[in-house]
Amino acid sequence: MHDDMKLAYLLAAFAPLAGAIVAGLFGRSIGRSASHWATITGVAVSCAASFWTLADVLAGNAFNGTLYEWAVIGDIRLEVGFLIDTLTATMMCVVTFVSLMVHIYTIGYMADDPGYQRFFSYISLFTFAMMMLVMANNFLQLFFGWEAVGLVSYLLIGFWYTRPTAIYANLKAFLVNRVGDFGFVLGIGLVLVYFGSLDYVEVFESAPELVRTTLNLMGSAEWSLLTVTCICLFIGAMGKSAQFPLHIWLPDSMEGPTPISALIHAATMVTAGIFMVARMSPLFELSDTALGFVMVIGAITALFMGFLGIVQNDIKRVVAYSTLSQLGYMTVALGASAYSIAVFHLTTHAFFKALLFLAAGSVIIGMHHDQDIRNMGGLRKYMPLTWITSLVGSLALIGTPFLSGFYSKELIIEAAKFANVPGAGFAYFAVLAGVFVTAFYSFRMYFLVFHGKERWGQSSHHHAHDDASQHDDHHHGLAAGDKPHESPFVVTLPLLLLAIPSLAIGFLSAGPMLFGGYFDGVIAVLESHPALAEIAKHFHGPVAMGVHAFQTLPFVLMIAGVASAWYMYLINPALPAAIKSRFEGLHRLLENKYYLDRINEVVFAAGARFLGRSLWKRGDQELIDGVAVNGSAKLIGGFASILRHIQTGRLNTYAITMIVGVAVLLLFVVLPIVRH
Repeated sequence: MHDDMKLAYLLAAFAPLAGAIVAGLFGRSIGRSASHWATITGVAVSCAASFWTLADVLAGNAFNGTLYEWAVIGDIRLEVGFLIDTLTATMMCVVTFVSLMVHIYTIGYMADDPGYQRFFSYISLFTFAMMMLVMANNFLQLFFGWEAVGLVSYLLIGFWYTRPTAIYANLKAFLVNRVGDFGFVLGIGLVLVYFGSLDYVEVFESAPELVRTTLNLMGSAEWSLLTVTCICLFIGAMGKSAQFPLHIWLPDSMEGPTPISALIHAATMVTAGIFMVARMSPLFELSDTALGFVMVIGAITALFMGFLGIVQNDIKRVVAYSTLSQLGYMTVALGASAYSIAVFHLTTHAFFKALLFLAAGSVIIGMHHDQDIRNMGGLRKYMPLTWITSLVGSLALIGTPFLSGFYSKELIIEAAKFANVPGAGFAYFAVLAGVFVTAFYSFRMYFLVFHGKERWGQSSHHHAHDDASQHDDHHHGLAAGDKPHESPFVVTLPLLLLAIPSLAIGFLSAGPMLFGGYFDGVIAVLESHPALAEIAKHFHGPVAMGVHAFQTLPFVLMIAGVASAWYMYLINPALPAAIKSRFEGLHRLLENKYYLDRINEVVFAAGARFLGRSLWKRGDQELIDGVAVNGSAKLIGGFASILRHIQTGRLNTYAITMIVGVAVLLLFVVLPIVRH
């Protein structure tokens, strides 16, 4: 192990932290441009170090070691350490590259914002937290990174803290993640108690010996230790990776500025859960029940969140629901034991989804901060760069043959087909139906924004705001005479740089990453889970796969989705309204997001408030204050009021009392003697 590689790891992890500290603590005094240069330099150094690390890992140099021993309790060591292998290095490159693009883009997007330095400090800090999470070699550090990204995302979603909606959204994100993290902590606790270590390698090595171990959770029922541990860990992933029913925070988190949507919801925080399950593959492989659970949750998310994308009118929320749906796809791949395909889709999705979010932000700038797609149309000729990069992102997302999303998505559908865990049949149906749904909502948005007649300046619909310039009072949306304009170069450059991997990365990396032994020794797959092995038999290179795609069902569904969107929004625009009035109930169900928010408010939030109020009224006021505190005071008060009659303060009364007392005592002494 060279010292210069250790330096590379340290730079990759800590350079963004240094930038965050400079911009956060000294931003006011050093000014705007110095702040963005400090943070961008930090992330650029981290990005370079990550690619250097990847090259080194591909040359055969893995690393697993401790940097710092934090505490030793008996046999358990709590330490900070790095585990550098192909999975880590891939994630490092994805995280830092997307983060770098977002940093550059932010210069243009947040140009008018008074919290400019604070914003740069936060996104750099977020990158640091994410790097600590992916580079960890033990559960403690994983948990530190896990909570840190949660904390920074809370700060970022509520960045515009004067807006009530932003404060509501960041609190919601934080609380929903707490629910997931409770499961995650329980999982880590079970690992610590039964495995006696928090180090990944030690835990994975001793896992097969504990396959038969059971727990008594309730009554006399025996539960498999590994199943319970894996499900608890996965509940953590459900919170972070926004899986049903803990997905409700993600659409609301669009209240944060657009660069955040791209960073948190495309490439980094939401993929932490997917990365974690892939990293834990030696544990998940030993429990078919846990894999079945993972698969069903993923399938529900993939299909039903896609449906919600169809009825959204806010440009960022369409992309947010598409993220939910794609995270569902990744989770299905995890459940099918095709962990490498899940990580592959994570990688391709990071590029095209960041591209779509940043393109949406570019449209929002061009539309003067109007986010309603019903107020757009015909933007193609005014914003050519944004248009072409959006088209590339949309085509990659729906799985157009030869583009990056196609390879990863097609392989997930195949994995669901060959999987043999419980729920695989439903998952296969869900991911297939999801192809049509994805194509439909993606191109609904694309056609409404870039084609058709120009609908701005009419202000017929309410405006959704991404209020990037809170401090100035300009109206939102274009005035009657205004025209949309292409965004500045600092905004369009990241779009172009993200469009390149969105086109090519799937084609270039599908073969080597999935079937070239890229994850050997990193991701474990047992022979009893055949999905990946079956796919390998049918894979004859990216070209053959792309050509073969034209005769497959997913391709037909994709074309059908695009054609439906084209017909309904360009050729016959009256049709959507007719369908809406015909299926009013269904539309209301989708519009209200399956009423999950209502259920949370009515059942969980109101239940918690009711419990709190009951404990306060009955427990605190009546029992503790009424009986315990005031009751004891009353008792002593009553006793004292009786004694008060005796305590007169007159000497002769006391003298008489004493004489009477002595007489009584004498009586007790004399009576027995007389009796005898």
